[in-house]
Amino acid sequence: MPSIFTRIINGEIPSYAIAENDRFYAFLDIFPMREGHTLIVPKVETDRFFDLTPEILSELMVFARPIAHAIEKAFPCNRCGLSVVGLEVPHAHLHLVPIDSADDLNFNRKKLKLSPAEFEAARDKIISQLSVNNA
Repeated sequence: MPSIFTRIINGEIPSYAIAENDRFYAFLDIFPMREGHTLIVPKVETDRFFDLTPEILSELMVFARPIAHAIEKAFPCNRCGLSVVGLEVPHAHLHLVPIDSADDLNFNRKKLKLSPAEFEAARDKIISQLSVNNA
């Protein structure tokens, strides 16, 4: 059975898409730790992050780089933190989170509850900064 992320990539489940290419899909986490919390998911369904091929691992970081810069510009933060936890969904993924301290990457903290309008606004802020960075 496909993972929830594969179903999102295939358009079976709606998402707040940030960016996509032939290998990766970036979208907002619907249980964000902070506004702008984004997931980067390889389109190949692999459970463990470090079971991805070296080529996909390196390309994933290159794909994530402009998104991380856009997150930093879109939301007040010290930097864009990244985390690989991989326990909640059996599909490799990278978390990009605007952070001010290491505690902002504490996955045991209570998650934000955003409205659809707030998710759309967050998505639009990131995408607008991606457009500026790629212009």
